[in-house]
Amino acid sequence: MNYTENVIVPERTLLVSLDTGEYDAEESLRELWELAKSGGAEPIATMMQKRPSPETATCVGSGMVEEIRNFCENNEIELIIFDRELTPTQIRNLENATDVRVVDRTMLILDIFAQRAQSRAGKVQVEAAQLKYLLPRLTGKGTALSRLGGGIGTRGPGETKLQTDKRHIMRKIHYLENELEEVERRRALLRGDRKRREIPTVSLVGYTNSGKSTMLNALCGSDVYVRNQLFATLDPSVRRMETDSERDILLVDTVGFIKKLPHELVEAFKSTLEEAVSSDLLIHVVDMGCDDFRERIAIVEGILADIGATEGERFLVLNKADLLPPDFAPGEISGYSRVFLTSATEGTGLEMLREGIISHFAKSLIMFDFVLPYSDGAMLAFLHENGTVTSEEYLADGIRLAGSISDKFAQKLEKYL
Repeated sequence: MNYTENVIVPERTLLVSLDTGEYDAEESLRELWELAKSGGAEPIATMMQKRPSPETATCVGSGMVEEIRNFCENNEIELIIFDRELTPTQIRNLENATDVRVVDRTMLILDIFAQRAQSRAGKVQVEAAQLKYLLPRLTGKGTALSRLGGGIGTRGPGETKLQTDKRHIMRKIHYLENELEEVERRRALLRGDRKRREIPTVSLVGYTNSGKSTMLNALCGSDVYVRNQLFATLDPSVRRMETDSERDILLVDTVGFIKKLPHELVEAFKSTLEEAVSSDLLIHVVDMGCDDFRERIAIVEGILADIGATEGERFLVLNKADLLPPDFAPGEISGYSRVFLTSATEGTGLEMLREGIISHFAKSLIMFDFVLPYSDGAMLAFLHENGTVTSEEYLADGIRLAGSISDKFAQKLEKYL
Protein backbone atom coordinates (compact mmCIF):
# COMPACT_ATOMS: atom_id res chain seq x y z
CA MET A 1 0.00 0.00 0.00
CA ASN A 2 1.37 3.45 -0.90
CA TYR A 3 1.14 6.34 1.50
CA THR A 4 1.38 9.91 0.26
CA GLU A 5 3.07 12.33 2.62
CA ASN A 6 1.11 15.54 3.23
CA VAL A 7 3.32 18.42 2.16
CA ILE A 8 2.14 21.97 2.88
CA VAL A 9 2.90 24.07 -0.20
CA PRO A 10 3.81 27.69 0.67
CA GLU A 11 0.97 30.08 -0.16
CA ARG A 12 1.64 32.70 -2.80
CA THR A 13 1.39 35.88 -0.75
CA LEU A 14 0.97 39.60 -1.34
CA LEU A 15 2.24 41.94 1.40
CA VAL A 16 0.42 45.27 1.86
CA SER A 17 1.52 48.27 3.90
CA LEU A 18 -0.17 51.53 4.82
CA ASP A 19 2.32 54.37 5.36
CA THR A 20 0.81 56.95 7.72
CA GLY A 21 4.19 58.39 8.74
CA GLU A 22 4.14 56.76 12.20
CA TYR A 23 7.29 54.70 11.53
CA ASP A 24 9.64 53.63 8.73
CA ALA A 25 7.07 51.78 6.62
CA GLU A 26 9.60 50.46 4.09
CA GLU A 27 11.81 48.90 6.79
CA SER A 28 8.74 47.43 8.49
CA LEU A 29 7.62 45.96 5.15
CA ARG A 30 11.06 44.35 4.68
CA GLU A 31 10.70 42.80 8.11
CA LEU A 32 7.19 41.60 7.22
CA TRP A 33 8.73 39.85 4.16
CA GLU A 34 11.08 37.93 6.51
CA LEU A 35 8.21 37.20 8.90
CA ALA A 36 6.10 35.82 6.06
CA LYS A 37 8.93 33.53 4.95
CA SER A 38 9.47 32.41 8.56
CA GLY A 39 5.76 31.60 8.73
CA GLY A 40 5.95 29.37 5.67
CA ALA A 41 4.47 31.73 3.09
CA GLU A 42 5.93 32.58 -0.32
CA PRO A 43 5.97 36.38 -0.63
CA ILE A 44 5.50 37.38 -4.28
CA ALA A 45 5.23 41.16 -4.13
CA THR A 46 4.59 44.17 -1.91
CA MET A 47 2.22 47.12 -2.22
CA MET A 48 2.25 50.35 -0.22
CA GLN A 49 -0.15 53.25 0.02
CA LYS A 50 0.47 56.57 1.73
CA ARG A 51 -2.49 57.97 3.63
CA PRO A 52 -2.77 60.24 6.70
CA SER A 53 -4.87 57.55 8.46
CA PRO A 54 -6.38 54.10 7.77
CA GLU A 55 -9.68 53.93 5.86
CA THR A 56 -12.33 52.70 8.29
CA ALA A 57 -13.87 50.00 6.09
CA THR A 58 -10.83 48.52 4.31
CA CYS A 59 -7.71 50.14 5.86
CA VAL A 60 -6.49 51.26 2.40
CA GLY A 61 -8.45 53.35 -0.10
CA SER A 62 -10.96 51.95 -2.58
CA GLY A 63 -8.60 52.46 -5.52
CA MET A 64 -5.90 50.47 -3.73
CA VAL A 65 -8.40 47.69 -2.93
CA GLU A 66 -9.21 47.42 -6.65
CA GLU A 67 -5.48 47.33 -7.45
CA ILE A 68 -4.97 44.55 -4.91
CA ARG A 69 -7.90 42.56 -6.32
CA ASN A 70 -6.56 42.77 -9.88
CA PHE A 71 -3.05 41.82 -8.82
CA CYS A 72 -4.33 38.80 -6.88
CA GLU A 73 -6.40 37.62 -9.86
CA ASN A 74 -3.51 37.96 -12.32
CA ASN A 75 -0.85 36.40 -10.08
CA GLU A 76 -2.72 33.52 -8.40
CA ILE A 77 -2.32 35.08 -4.94
CA GLU A 78 -3.69 32.87 -2.15
CA LEU A 79 -3.00 35.07 0.88
CA ILE A 80 -2.79 38.79 1.66
CA ILE A 81 -0.86 39.95 4.75
CA PHE A 82 -1.25 43.52 6.01
CA ASP A 83 1.62 45.15 7.92
CA ARG A 84 -0.63 46.41 10.71
CA GLU A 85 -3.46 45.20 12.91
CA LEU A 86 -6.82 45.11 11.14
CA THR A 87 -10.30 45.25 12.60
CA PRO A 88 -12.70 42.33 12.02
CA THR A 89 -14.75 44.55 9.69
CA GLN A 90 -11.70 45.48 7.62
CA ILE A 91 -10.69 41.81 7.25
CA ARG A 92 -14.22 40.82 6.22
CA ASN A 93 -14.56 43.66 3.70
CA LEU A 94 -11.12 43.02 2.19
CA GLU A 95 -11.84 39.30 1.81
CA ASN A 96 -15.20 40.01 0.16
CA ALA A 97 -13.59 42.49 -2.22
CA THR A 98 -10.60 40.35 -3.22
CA ASP A 99 -11.90 36.81 -2.65
CA VAL A 100 -8.52 36.06 -1.02
CA ARG A 101 -7.84 35.18 2.61
CA VAL A 102 -6.54 38.17 4.59
CA VAL A 103 -4.47 38.17 7.80
CA ASP A 104 -2.74 40.99 9.63
CA ARG A 105 0.72 41.31 11.13
CA THR A 106 -0.45 40.22 14.59
CA MET A 107 -2.10 37.05 13.25
CA LEU A 108 1.09 36.22 11.35
CA ILE A 109 3.30 36.60 14.44
CA LEU A 110 0.88 34.52 16.52
CA ASP A 111 0.96 31.85 13.81
CA ILE A 112 4.78 31.78 13.80
CA PHE A 113 4.76 31.39 17.58
CA ALA A 114 2.27 28.51 17.22
CA GLN A 115 4.68 26.78 14.82
CA ARG A 116 7.77 27.34 17.01
CA ALA A 117 6.36 26.43 20.45
CA GLN A 118 7.86 23.15 21.65
CA SER A 119 7.22 22.88 25.38
CA ARG A 120 3.79 22.47 26.94
CA ALA A 121 4.19 25.88 28.59
CA GLY A 122 5.05 27.51 25.27
CA LYS A 123 2.06 25.95 23.52
CA VAL A 124 -0.30 27.05 26.30
CA GLN A 125 1.08 30.60 26.17
CA VAL A 126 0.60 30.83 22.40
CA GLU A 127 -2.90 29.33 22.41
CA ALA A 128 -4.02 31.74 25.15
CA ALA A 129 -2.67 34.68 23.11
CA GLN A 130 -4.38 33.46 19.93
CA LEU A 131 -7.75 33.00 21.59
CA LYS A 132 -7.62 36.41 23.27
CA TYR A 133 -6.82 38.02 19.94
CA LEU A 134 -9.43 36.12 17.94
CA LEU A 135 -12.28 36.31 20.46
CA PRO A 136 -13.44 39.86 19.56
CA ARG A 137 -13.14 38.91 15.87
CA LEU A 138 -15.91 36.31 16.12
CA THR A 139 -18.57 38.70 14.87
CA GLY A 140 -21.40 38.19 12.40
CA LYS A 141 -20.80 35.19 10.17
CA GLY A 142 -17.10 35.22 11.06
CA THR A 143 -15.96 35.07 7.45
CA ALA A 144 -12.43 35.99 8.46
CA LEU A 145 -12.22 32.66 10.25
CA SER A 146 -14.40 30.53 8.05
CA ARG A 147 -11.86 29.18 5.56
CA LEU A 148 -10.45 25.85 6.65
CA GLY A 149 -6.93 24.77 5.71
CA GLY A 150 -3.34 24.54 6.83
CA GLY A 151 -2.20 28.04 5.99
CA ILE A 152 -1.07 31.01 8.04
CA GLY A 153 -3.66 32.08 10.58
CA THR A 154 -5.27 28.64 10.86
CA ARG A 155 -2.82 26.96 13.25
CA GLY A 156 -3.07 26.73 17.03
CA PRO A 157 -6.53 26.54 18.60
CA GLY A 158 -8.04 25.23 15.34
CA GLU A 159 -10.79 26.59 13.15
CA THR A 160 -13.46 24.21 14.48
CA LYS A 161 -12.97 25.46 18.04
CA LEU A 162 -13.09 29.07 16.88
CA GLN A 163 -16.52 28.53 15.33
CA THR A 164 -18.07 27.65 18.68
CA ASP A 165 -19.74 30.23 20.88
CA LYS A 166 -17.87 32.87 22.86
CA ARG A 167 -18.74 31.31 26.20
CA HIS A 168 -16.88 28.14 25.27
CA ILE A 169 -13.85 30.19 24.19
CA MET A 170 -13.98 32.23 27.41
CA ARG A 171 -13.98 28.97 29.40
CA LYS A 172 -10.98 27.79 27.36
CA ILE A 173 -9.12 31.05 28.01
CA HIS A 174 -9.85 30.74 31.73
CA TYR A 175 -8.53 27.16 31.72
CA LEU A 176 -5.34 28.22 29.89
CA GLU A 177 -4.83 31.16 32.25
CA ASN A 178 -4.95 28.75 35.20
CA GLU A 179 -2.29 26.64 33.47
CA LEU A 180 -0.18 29.75 32.91
CA GLU A 181 -0.46 30.63 36.59
CA GLU A 182 0.89 27.17 37.40
CA VAL A 183 3.76 27.73 34.93
CA GLU A 184 4.51 31.06 36.63
CA ARG A 185 4.50 29.41 40.07
CA ARG A 186 6.92 26.69 38.94
CA ARG A 187 9.28 29.18 37.32
CA ALA A 188 9.11 31.43 40.39
CA LEU A 189 10.08 28.45 42.57
CA LEU A 190 13.04 27.67 40.30
CA ARG A 191 14.16 31.30 40.38
CA GLY A 192 13.77 31.35 44.17
CA ASP A 193 15.84 28.19 44.46
CA ARG A 194 18.61 29.69 42.35
CA LYS A 195 18.56 32.85 44.47
CA ARG A 196 18.67 30.84 47.69
CA ARG A 197 21.64 28.85 46.48
CA GLU A 198 23.34 32.04 45.28
CA ILE A 199 23.64 30.83 41.67
CA PRO A 200 24.29 33.92 39.54
CA THR A 201 21.89 34.28 36.58
CA VAL A 202 22.44 36.23 33.37
CA SER A 203 19.60 36.89 30.88
CA LEU A 204 20.30 37.49 27.18
CA VAL A 205 17.69 39.78 25.65
CA GLY A 206 17.38 41.50 22.30
CA TYR A 207 15.52 41.87 19.04
CA THR A 208 14.59 38.62 17.34
CA ASN A 209 17.39 37.00 15.30
CA SER A 210 20.07 39.24 16.87
CA GLY A 211 22.43 36.33 17.66
CA LYS A 212 21.52 35.58 21.30
CA SER A 213 21.41 31.79 20.87
CA THR A 214 24.71 31.75 18.97
CA MET A 215 26.27 33.80 21.77
CA LEU A 216 24.86 31.48 24.44
CA ASN A 217 26.36 28.47 22.64
CA ALA A 218 29.75 30.19 22.28
CA LEU A 219 29.92 31.23 25.96
CA CYS A 220 28.67 27.92 27.38
CA GLY A 221 29.82 25.38 24.79
CA SER A 222 26.18 24.34 24.36
CA ASP A 223 23.99 23.39 21.42
CA VAL A 224 20.88 25.56 21.67
CA TYR A 225 18.95 25.53 18.35
CA VAL A 226 20.27 28.27 16.07
CA ARG A 227 18.82 29.26 12.72
CA ASN A 228 18.78 32.45 10.69
CA GLN A 229 15.06 33.03 11.10
CA LEU A 230 12.79 35.21 13.20
CA PHE A 231 11.69 33.70 16.51
CA ALA A 232 13.93 30.60 16.27
CA THR A 233 13.91 30.51 20.10
CA LEU A 234 10.62 30.62 22.01
CA ASP A 235 11.12 28.60 25.17
CA PRO A 236 13.82 30.02 27.46
CA SER A 237 17.03 27.97 27.30
CA VAL A 238 19.17 27.82 30.45
CA ARG A 239 22.83 26.80 30.14
CA ARG A 240 25.72 26.71 32.61
CA MET A 241 28.85 28.77 31.98
CA GLU A 242 31.77 27.17 33.78
CA THR A 243 34.32 29.36 35.55
CA ASP A 244 37.72 28.73 37.14
CA SER A 245 36.40 29.67 40.57
CA GLU A 246 34.02 26.68 40.61
CA ARG A 247 31.20 29.17 40.97
CA ASP A 248 29.33 28.51 37.74
CA ILE A 249 27.01 31.07 36.17
CA LEU A 250 23.64 30.35 34.52
CA LEU A 251 22.86 32.03 31.18
CA VAL A 252 19.23 32.29 30.04
CA ASP A 253 18.32 32.81 26.36
CA THR A 254 14.92 34.57 26.24
CA VAL A 255 12.37 34.99 23.45
CA GLY A 256 13.29 37.72 20.96
CA PHE A 257 11.40 41.00 20.72
CA ILE A 258 9.98 42.66 17.61
CA LYS A 259 8.30 45.96 16.73
CA LYS A 260 4.53 45.96 17.23
CA LEU A 261 4.83 42.80 19.34
CA PRO A 262 1.21 41.77 20.00
CA HIS A 263 0.05 42.80 23.46
CA GLU A 264 -1.52 39.35 23.85
CA LEU A 265 1.90 37.73 23.43
CA VAL A 266 3.59 40.02 25.96
CA GLU A 267 0.89 39.08 28.48
CA ALA A 268 1.02 35.36 27.68
CA PHE A 269 4.83 35.20 27.83
CA LYS A 270 5.05 37.26 31.01
CA SER A 271 6.43 34.35 33.05
CA THR A 272 9.07 33.74 30.38
CA LEU A 273 10.03 37.41 30.23
CA GLU A 274 10.23 37.56 34.03
CA GLU A 275 13.49 35.62 33.72
CA ALA A 276 14.91 38.94 32.51
CA VAL A 277 13.40 40.86 35.44
CA SER A 278 14.75 38.52 38.11
CA SER A 279 18.23 37.87 36.69
CA ASP A 280 21.33 39.28 38.36
CA LEU A 281 22.68 40.69 35.10
CA LEU A 282 20.96 41.63 31.84
CA ILE A 283 22.84 41.45 28.53
CA HIS A 284 21.20 43.26 25.60
CA VAL A 285 22.46 41.80 22.30
CA VAL A 286 22.18 44.07 19.24
CA ASP A 287 22.65 43.01 15.61
CA MET A 288 24.75 45.83 14.13
CA GLY A 289 24.19 44.44 10.63
CA CYS A 290 20.69 45.97 10.55
CA ASP A 291 20.19 49.48 9.18
CA ASP A 292 17.53 50.22 11.82
CA PHE A 293 19.54 48.99 14.82
CA ARG A 294 18.85 52.22 16.75
CA GLU A 295 15.09 51.71 16.39
CA ARG A 296 15.47 48.06 17.43
CA ILE A 297 17.39 49.09 20.55
CA ALA A 298 14.56 51.51 21.42
CA ILE A 299 11.93 48.79 20.89
CA VAL A 300 13.75 46.37 23.22
CA GLU A 301 14.23 49.14 25.79
CA GLY A 302 10.50 49.90 25.64
CA ILE A 303 9.48 46.27 26.24
CA LEU A 304 12.03 45.90 29.07
CA ALA A 305 10.53 49.01 30.68
CA ASP A 306 7.02 47.54 30.31
CA ILE A 307 8.00 44.37 32.17
CA GLY A 308 10.07 46.23 34.80
CA ALA A 309 13.52 44.99 33.75
CA THR A 310 15.42 48.29 33.80
CA GLU A 311 16.60 48.52 37.40
CA GLY A 312 19.55 46.12 37.68
CA GLU A 313 23.02 45.98 36.16
CA ARG A 314 23.06 45.80 32.34
CA PHE A 315 25.65 45.14 29.63
CA LEU A 316 25.24 46.15 25.98
CA VAL A 317 26.72 43.75 23.40
CA LEU A 318 27.08 45.07 19.86
CA ASN A 319 27.19 41.88 17.79
CA LYS A 320 28.58 41.83 14.22
CA ALA A 321 30.77 44.71 15.37
CA ASP A 322 32.67 44.72 12.07
CA LEU A 323 29.51 46.24 10.54
CA LEU A 324 29.42 49.24 12.90
CA PRO A 325 28.55 52.33 10.81
CA PRO A 326 31.24 55.06 10.87
CA ASP A 327 28.82 57.63 12.31
CA PHE A 328 28.02 55.48 15.37
CA ALA A 329 29.73 55.82 18.75
CA PRO A 330 28.91 53.12 21.37
CA GLY A 331 28.83 55.86 24.02
CA GLU A 332 25.68 57.38 22.47
CA ILE A 333 23.59 54.62 24.07
CA SER A 334 23.17 55.24 27.79
CA GLY A 335 21.94 53.10 30.65
CA TYR A 336 24.57 50.36 30.44
CA SER A 337 27.51 49.83 32.78
CA ARG A 338 29.67 48.25 30.05
CA VAL A 339 29.63 47.97 26.25
CA PHE A 340 31.22 45.04 24.37
CA LEU A 341 31.98 44.66 20.66
CA THR A 342 31.65 41.05 19.50
CA SER A 343 31.08 38.68 16.62
CA ALA A 344 29.28 35.58 17.87
CA THR A 345 29.92 33.58 14.69
CA GLU A 346 33.62 34.54 14.42
CA GLY A 347 34.18 34.32 18.18
CA THR A 348 35.86 37.73 18.46
CA GLY A 349 35.25 39.73 21.64
CA LEU A 350 33.53 36.82 23.39
CA GLU A 351 36.43 36.10 25.75
CA MET A 352 36.36 39.72 26.90
CA LEU A 353 32.58 39.45 27.41
CA ARG A 354 33.05 36.22 29.34
CA GLU A 355 35.66 37.85 31.59
CA GLY A 356 33.36 40.83 32.06
CA ILE A 357 30.53 38.57 33.25
CA ILE A 358 32.83 36.70 35.65
CA SER A 359 34.39 39.88 37.07
CA HIS A 360 30.93 41.39 37.54
CA PHE A 361 29.96 38.58 39.90
CA ALA A 362 33.42 38.40 41.51
CA LYS A 363 32.89 41.94 42.84
CA SER A 364 30.09 40.72 45.08
CA LEU A 365 32.15 37.89 46.63
CA ILE A 366 34.23 37.75 49.76
CA MET A 367 36.99 35.18 50.12
CA PHE A 368 37.29 33.19 53.35
CA ASP A 369 40.02 31.01 54.89
CA PHE A 370 39.55 30.04 58.54
CA VAL A 371 39.34 27.14 60.99
CA LEU A 372 35.77 26.21 61.89
CA PRO A 373 35.33 24.50 65.30
CA TYR A 374 33.79 21.04 65.06
CA SER A 375 30.96 22.28 67.28
CA ASP A 376 29.79 24.67 64.51
CA GLY A 377 28.52 22.01 62.12
CA ALA A 378 25.59 24.18 61.05
CA MET A 379 27.97 26.78 59.62
CA LEU A 380 29.72 24.10 57.55
CA ALA A 381 26.37 23.15 55.98
CA PHE A 382 25.55 26.84 55.43
CA LEU A 383 28.81 27.50 53.56
CA HIS A 384 28.32 24.48 51.31
CA GLU A 385 24.74 25.48 50.53
CA ASN A 386 25.27 29.21 49.94
CA GLY A 387 28.91 29.57 48.92
CA THR A 388 31.74 27.79 47.14
CA VAL A 389 34.07 25.75 49.35
CA THR A 390 37.31 25.14 47.44
CA SER A 391 39.30 23.56 50.28
CA GLU A 392 38.23 21.52 53.33
CA GLU A 393 40.98 20.18 55.65
CA TYR A 394 40.24 18.33 58.91
CA LEU A 395 42.60 19.37 61.74
CA ALA A 396 42.81 18.56 65.42
CA ASP A 397 40.99 21.73 66.53
CA GLY A 398 38.50 22.03 63.66
CA ILE A 399 37.99 22.15 59.87
CA ARG A 400 40.08 24.57 57.81
CA LEU A 401 37.80 25.98 55.10
CA ALA A 402 38.68 28.15 52.11
CA GLY A 403 36.41 29.48 49.42
CA SER A 404 34.06 32.34 48.54
CA ILE A 405 30.56 33.53 49.36
CA SER A 406 28.31 36.49 48.58
CA ASP A 407 29.17 39.62 50.55
CA LYS A 408 25.57 39.75 51.81
CA PHE A 409 26.54 36.95 54.23
CA ALA A 410 29.58 38.85 55.58
CA GLN A 411 27.92 39.47 58.94
CA LYS A 412 27.36 35.73 59.48
CA LEU A 413 31.07 35.08 58.98
CA GLU A 414 32.28 38.08 60.97
CA LYS A 415 33.36 36.15 64.08
CA TYR A 416 35.37 33.67 61.97
CA LEU A 417 37.01 36.25 59.71
